[in-house]
Amino acid sequence: MTELSASARAGLESVVPGGVATRAADRLRMAHDASHYLLHPGAVITPSDAGQVAALLAYGRRTGTALTFRSGGTSLSGQAVTDRLLVDVRRHFRALTVLDDGRRVRVQPGVVLRQVNARLAPYGRKLGPDPASESACTVGGVVANNSSGMTCGTEFNTYRTLESLVLALPSGTVLDTGAPDADARLRAAEPDLHAGLLRLRDRVRGNSESVRRIRAQYAMKNTMGYGVNAFLDHDDPADLLTRLVVGSEGTLAFVASATFRTVPVHRHAATGLLVFDSLGAAMAAMPALVAAGPAAVELLDAAALRVAQRDPKADAALRGLAVRGHAALLAEWQESDPEALADRVGGAGPVLAGLPLSAPARLSGEPAARAALWHIRKGLYAAVAGARPSGTTALLEDIAVPVEALAGTCAALAGLFDRHRYADSVIFGHAKDGNLHFMLNERFDGSEAPARYADFTEEMVDLVLGHGGTLKAEHGTGRVMAPYVRRQFGDELYEVMRELKTLCDPDGVLNPGVLLSDDPEIHMRHLKTVPTVEEEVDRCVECGYCEPVCPSRDLTTTPRQRIVLRREIAAAQAAGDTALVRELTDDYDYDAVQTCAVDGMCATACPVLINTGDLVKRLRAQEHGRAAGTAWSGAARRWSATTRGMARGLDLAGALPPALPEAATRAARAVLGAD
Repeated sequence: MTELSASARAGLESVVPGGVATRAADRLRMAHDASHYLLHPGAVITPSDAGQVAALLAYGRRTGTALTFRSGGTSLSGQAVTDRLLVDVRRHFRALTVLDDGRRVRVQPGVVLRQVNARLAPYGRKLGPDPASESACTVGGVVANNSSGMTCGTEFNTYRTLESLVLALPSGTVLDTGAPDADARLRAAEPDLHAGLLRLRDRVRGNSESVRRIRAQYAMKNTMGYGVNAFLDHDDPADLLTRLVVGSEGTLAFVASATFRTVPVHRHAATGLLVFDSLGAAMAAMPALVAAGPAAVELLDAAALRVAQRDPKADAALRGLAVRGHAALLAEWQESDPEALADRVGGAGPVLAGLPLSAPARLSGEPAARAALWHIRKGLYAAVAGARPSGTTALLEDIAVPVEALAGTCAALAGLFDRHRYADSVIFGHAKDGNLHFMLNERFDGSEAPARYADFTEEMVDLVLGHGGTLKAEHGTGRVMAPYVRRQFGDELYEVMRELKTLCDPDGVLNPGVLLSDDPEIHMRHLKTVPTVEEEVDRCVECGYCEPVCPSRDLTTTPRQRIVLRREIAAAQAAGDTALVRELTDDYDYDAVQTCAVDGMCATACPVLINTGDLVKRLRAQEHGRAAGTAWSGAARRWSATTRGMARGLDLAGALPPALPEAATRAARAVLGAD
């Protein structure tokens, strides 16, 4: 998007006073999310409430200006990047209200998932979705992507546990779908939308092939396309709209708040890492293991195990394993009381004893040991990606297939990696649900790599759909799978999705290019290149896990943003854009260097242990060295006058109250990062 005109900026300022940022530093630091796509927005808009969002949506329709909502920026499929207007809904949407003694909770989109669960913990409750990114993802993204996770399966995902939403529609209408008269209000405010939803409901239900496809697709985790299973599950348009917005990736409406039914926390659990000699042996063990009733079964292939061994929380048994072609299943049993857990584990004992394990099974109920295992699993993507070659981009894909097809799918994926020369790829994921994640490292700065990636993608699509699977199980369709929605669902259901988009967003102003696209090559456009800069910068996977713990996150920049701005400066230098380099460098000093607390909090949340404070201290020292060198060079040329001035300064310091020089010294040391 080109720079906003003066009239366009004035129009936006009238809608969101003081909430329009057009500096290059503001636009570029918000351009990066955890995906392998990169687009630079024309402006970043920060509305303060739902009323401003509704007015902004009306402005977008009136002027034909497209909007993309962004909150935590942990998205992996390119759904939170744009070259139009980027709307930051994390800053001012953080209200959280616990209802009914924790059995329900109402949350705005900017609240981090882990913060919600922390508020619910005293009630013995939590949200159903439990994605690995819980420390950084926000409720807005959880709803937009129909998040699930490791233990919730399809029973306790966002779709199943959501009660109601407060929505701002593209027309500017704000609707609370939890109100007793919500359907009547929708019919009065949006008659065409109301009637259209009824028409689509009847169209889907009246087509036996559509019903068959939906039943098969949503027996698995599935975030591909719109959640058309809603047309079978609900009758009234207000209820239909609530469920259709789930997983819609910001393309139908803005979620101003969401009310969830919570689930009980099972306080007692037993967890173990079951190691097998091969991936095939691990997959063959799945039916017996699942029959033993675990809450979670997580897969780690050999490459993932090697990365897990490097985690500081890995135990001696894992660190001492000589990994060759091994694979492991992280299994956990959960119950609400210790006696029930003991019975559950006792029943699983014979199953575990009969598995062809590389080492005897060890289940632990000790909280620290269990937490260490889950820490390793939850940080696996970023840890694997952080170990990638410098200058490459990490791509994390996820699929789901029927559990009986899991072993064959894993073997075929490994063959695809070999055939397309993705040597360091890993496979992990939620084996109990037939949900696999796999990671590729690619360098998108030459002609061969994108062609290789395109060829791999086509073969992977054929593989997954050939097994009756879904191309996206958890991470959302985004840009990466938008060209394949029709192939997965067929022409009829694809046209239903198209009509749904037109009904809700007739002018196409919400997140264009995401989820549905007429461009068959959109997944190959705007791929992220990663320049080599500094050691800390090069390791970063832009996951955003560091942002919630950063003290300056609402003042200037976060650790991720400090890092991506270093990359943007390097990219501008390589492109010869001296004006942009100068602008970014000038703003970087205050935005990223002087306002960093250098407290190392970011390293406590970073899966690859990057301490951005160390980078900032080094930058401060370099700047201090340059400034000091310039000052001493000048002093050398005027030495006589300099010494007289220093003597006079010492005389004045001696006459001052002691507290003043001490305070000045402390302030200076804090700015320089010397404390």
